[in-house]
Amino acid sequence: MTRSVYVAGIGRGDGRQVVELGMMELLSRQVDRVGIFRPLAHAGADVRDPVFDLLRARYRLSQPRAAVLGMTYEKASALQAEEGTDALVARLVERFHEVAADYEAVLIFGTDFADTNIPAELALNARLANECGAAVLPVVGGAEQSGDSVVAEVRNAHDAYASLGCDVVAMIANRVGPDAAPRARAAAEDVGAHLPVPVYVIPEDAGLAAPTVAQIRDALGAGLLAGDAGGLARDVRDFVFGGAMLPAFLPALSEGCMVITPGDRADLVVGALAAHSAGSPAIAGVLLTLDERPGPDILALAERLAPGTPLLTVAEGSFPTAAALVGLRGELNAATPRKADIALGLFESHVDSAQLTGRLAVAASGRVTPMMFEHMLIERAQGDRRHVVLPEGTEERVLLAAEVLVRRGVCDLTLLGEEQTIRKRAAELGLSLPLLGADAPAGQPGGPATARITDPRVSPLRESFAELYAQYRSHRGVSVELAYDVMGNVNYFGTLMVQQGLADAMVSGAAHSTAATVRPAFEVIKTAPGAAIVSSVFFMCLADRVLVYGDCAVNPDPNAEQLADIAIQSASTAAQFGVEPRVAMLSYSTGTSGSGSGVDKVRRATELVRARRPDLQVEGPIQYDAAVDATVAAAKMPDSRVAGQATVLVFPDLNTGNNTYKAVQRTAGAIAVGPVLQGLNKPVNDLSRGALVQDIINTVAITAVQAQGTGAPAQGGRP
Repeated sequence: MTRSVYVAGIGRGDGRQVVELGMMELLSRQVDRVGIFRPLAHAGADVRDPVFDLLRARYRLSQPRAAVLGMTYEKASALQAEEGTDALVARLVERFHEVAADYEAVLIFGTDFADTNIPAELALNARLANECGAAVLPVVGGAEQSGDSVVAEVRNAHDAYASLGCDVVAMIANRVGPDAAPRARAAAEDVGAHLPVPVYVIPEDAGLAAPTVAQIRDALGAGLLAGDAGGLARDVRDFVFGGAMLPAFLPALSEGCMVITPGDRADLVVGALAAHSAGSPAIAGVLLTLDERPGPDILALAERLAPGTPLLTVAEGSFPTAAALVGLRGELNAATPRKADIALGLFESHVDSAQLTGRLAVAASGRVTPMMFEHMLIERAQGDRRHVVLPEGTEERVLLAAEVLVRRGVCDLTLLGEEQTIRKRAAELGLSLPLLGADAPAGQPGGPATARITDPRVSPLRESFAELYAQYRSHRGVSVELAYDVMGNVNYFGTLMVQQGLADAMVSGAAHSTAATVRPAFEVIKTAPGAAIVSSVFFMCLADRVLVYGDCAVNPDPNAEQLADIAIQSASTAAQFGVEPRVAMLSYSTGTSGSGSGVDKVRRATELVRARRPDLQVEGPIQYDAAVDATVAAAKMPDSRVAGQATVLVFPDLNTGNNTYKAVQRTAGAIAVGPVLQGLNKPVNDLSRGALVQDIINTVAITAVQAQGTGAPAQGGRP
């Protein structure tokens, strides 16, 4: 039976979209097919439904927009007036069951209490939830309220829904102001002790409230004179109106502000962009009023001073422009994926996800989809937070990934690079990423995740790292002086941080070659006890399962002993990430049907695996189809416990493995996560130079989980 969750409110302005996104995240961790149902929506929602579009893009939903909506408020109001509430409810519930038939769980969006013309709207939400058999998660808006007032509303909302027979699973107070949040949390704990459900308090967040430059452009119908997509995605934290002379104007600038000034004030335009270029401060953009446009020389200078920074223009003056911007808030939609990550970070930081999931009657799916695997990575990393060093701290994709990793509490980070450059780049990107200097005091254990900047060139650690590296490489004639130069390299510096316990793991490669990333690890960290070589695996996320491929990235032509080592390492890595290892030693023949040096190598490697790890289920030599297809396996190896259901596939050489993983990735639409290095004393992983932000997030999460198996967290790992 489909189990549904109904996210309901009691009034306008509760920011319920954050909760809807958080609930979608929880449900998609449990089941493969999650549907969405919006019983009522304003006219035009079938054309534009920002939250649904966001969820469809983020969670790869196949559900068409037309299948989400029950009916419009206008039709519902007319139906209720003509035939009564029972007829309206019956029609909506019938529509719900049409949607629910195709899904394992359904997330239902309650009404929005905004000019709906629906009487007794809370009661209608309660009845719909009951008729749909859905658990109810009421959300109370806490903006501009005291902590005590917020909690009183929570209690009243719970009693209202409970008295109407609803199965209330929890209560959420959302958008609680920073001054009220501590008192609200304390009061909520007391209320939660008396209510039969937990109470969660989610604070207001400036990063969510801030509109983007693109949103301002669209709201004003502004023209774009200069700027790029990255600039349009920046958050606008403040507005600074330019009318004074330049010396008085510059001190008024603030981080992430938008400058609004008449278009004929070229001095203020150039001054603001020059300040941005110097990083003091980085602005979001410039909005020119009165339809006055700078000449081509000023525009060319602006582009040189601050490439990508938006220059907008409107016909109205400053006052009507300001009036149009009053109350404009950031919006969660498919065009603002960063805000979605901020929202998820808020939800996960302030809602006990495990507790809430346990209160939902949603049975976990028997399949492991790519998205469920990604969720598992994040959840595992969050559960025992580690400290990962990212040498490419000035790289845009790394900074974007860092924001997500920190906001969602995946790991603590050290970003390597020149501090002013990193801070300026983060500000240009509009990131909500608190960055600590290298000398900032350590945070409290169990506190929020942090990102710290360290510049290897000026770090006091450089000298001691140089002395250590000279010792490690003395057999190669490396002097302390030469080692000091080497420690200016971010990958070597990051590797020494890991080796010396100042970080648990390292991820690099977005802007460096594989050799530049892993060579320092081979020289300093070296192989783990019991590992003969360093090898790699890819997690291949297919539509209904996750397979582990090894080795597709490191060893060109392993011998039998090395192949056995790769198989054992790959099985251990699979088990660490929740994939039950059933190992297939691949070859061009199955069982005893073939001969030759290649088959003999695989046969010998299989024997070695069985001797070294008799607990492992392993089969070989075996062809790929017999390893993964039950029908083929029944014909070729009917008595095998691995054939037809292999989860770890070990290729005989790099040529075969690399081509196979790429073929499966491109033709089967699989998501390939990796390569994940194995066999090192401590985790170091390499990124593709074409890695997307999500690839970086996944790789860092995997690396953090690997680090959980290497002992206690590093010094400063919980800063």
